[in-house]
Amino acid sequence: MSQSISVVVPVYNEEENIISLYNEIKTVCENEKLLYEIIVVDDGSQDKTPEIVKTLSPLRYVRFRRNFGQTAALDAGIKSAKHAYIITMDGDGQNDPKEIPNLIHHLEANRLDVVSGWRVNRKDTFLKKFVSRGAHFLRKMLINDGIHDSGCTLKIYKHKCFDNISLYGEMHRFIPALLKIKGFRIGEIPVNHRPRTAGKTKYNWRRTVKGFIDMVSVWFWNKFAARPLHLLGGIGLFILFLAFISAVITIKEFIEGKGMSESAWPLLTTFLFLAGIQLFISGLIADILIKNYFETTKDVYYAIDSTEEF
Repeated sequence: MSQSISVVVPVYNEEENIISLYNEIKTVCENEKLLYEIIVVDDGSQDKTPEIVKTLSPLRYVRFRRNFGQTAALDAGIKSAKHAYIITMDGDGQNDPKEIPNLIHHLEANRLDVVSGWRVNRKDTFLKKFVSRGAHFLRKMLINDGIHDSGCTLKIYKHKCFDNISLYGEMHRFIPALLKIKGFRIGEIPVNHRPRTAGKTKYNWRRTVKGFIDMVSVWFWNKFAARPLHLLGGIGLFILFLAFISAVITIKEFIEGKGMSESAWPLLTTFLFLAGIQLFISGLIADILIKNYFETTKDVYYAIDSTEEF
């Protein structure tokens, strides 16, 4: 192989795993004759990880001032990457570096932009598997990116995938979905998944909740990034329609001589009318903000594959 790759590894308190993982990555890259760089992003480790990482070479070491989360670490590592392909993997040793050649081959053989690892036989606890299955079900309903295991960090990307993308929150799970929205070609292959042999897992219920919120954000971005008015304005108009029906009933009761003080329809009409107007105006404001966002940043809601002249 003659490919050039940047391997991005976010770590947090992985003093017991980082040396063996680094050596595995280095061995695979050298055996495959790859032009490579290994980027370790330290997400504010409090153990001996910093001291250990500084003994490894060749390596680029990015250290955060404090713990900002895996998504931020991946974003920093990706922005630091120099080579044509970017490979991401966890720092706990559960992702197998021997899968790197398989990821590269599948990407090139199928002319893809992204290949995601699929942990078919996960070596995790029952709770993590259960939460993951639930997240997959919700993701399929809201996003449907075609990926079975979007939570697997082991992935390969073409460098151009991140020309106009920054990651926030827990968005690293939804990178394939974000890229698919922009028209990049996404693929997936089964990969070996190993049990954690040292250290403690960093996953907890807070990350699950944050991930769900970010999933909703990706859904909104997928459906209404260019025109949020279509969603908010549409809901607002529907509520205004309900307000109109409620108003008709209110007028009918008034004509029939029923006391308005004893009826809930006037109050309901007012509430629906104000809610509908508020949602519609929110849609207009969001529409303006989205236009300003695209005009003042380098981001666009589309991606150009190539430009040719004949």
